[in-house]
Amino acid sequence: MSYQPLDDKLIEDVAYIFKALSDPTRIKILHLLFYKECSVNEIASELNMQQSTISHQLKYLRQLHLVKKRREKTMYYYSPDDYHVMNLLEQTIEHTKHTLGG
Repeated sequence: MSYQPLDDKLIEDVAYIFKALSDPTRIKILHLLFYKECSVNEIASELNMQQSTISHQLKYLRQLHLVKKRREKTMYYYSPDDYHVMNLLEQTIEHTKHTLGG
C-alpha cells in the first residue's frame, strides 16, 4: 500500500468530526446513544441537562450524520447514524480509562 495524499475537502470533513467529538456534552450524548435509542426527554433526564441544550447538540450531530432520528407518533427517537465514529469514540473512552485511569 502506498501513500495517497488526502484532498482538502476530506481533511476538512474529518476535522469537523473530531470537532464534534471534542465537546463534552456531545460525547455524553453519543456515549448514551451508543447503548440505547432515546428521545430528547430521555437524554435530558439521563444526563441531567436542559432539553434545549440536548436538542441543539442533536441538531449539530445530525448535520454531521453522526445521529439519526426516527419518528413514532409525535415523538422522535435518536440513535447512532455512523458506527465507525461511535466505535472510535468508545475505543477512545476505553483507551483513556486504561492509560489515564479515567
